[in-house]
Amino acid sequence: TNIGSILASVNPYKPIPGLYSVDAIDLYREHRLGELPPHIFATANECYCCLWKRHDSQCVLISGESGAGKTESTKLLLKFLSAMSQTSLGAPAPEKSTRVEEAILES
Repeated sequence: TNIGSILASVNPYKPIPGLYSVDAIDLYREHRLGELPPHIFATANECYCCLWKRHDSQCVLISGESGAGKTESTKLLLKFLSAMSQTSLGAPAPEKSTRVEEAILES
């Protein structure tokens, strides 16, 4: 659920098909926070939009107990942000560089 710009999520401890797919990225990139059901991609999109609109650094705090899914949540945020950065390159899909994605995910 969302509480303003705060996302409270629960680790389902099992895969949910399509939840973090490319289609989900495309869906959440086209909507503002609160227009669709709560999702980590909605939070990532809000961060990305604020970065470009305000020209100000953004921070995402991920908290939880051991095994809660903090590392996976971080990977999902970075996956969304790298997809957004590749879209902003403006190159045709086959020519888009994956260097940005690789650098982010390696971090």
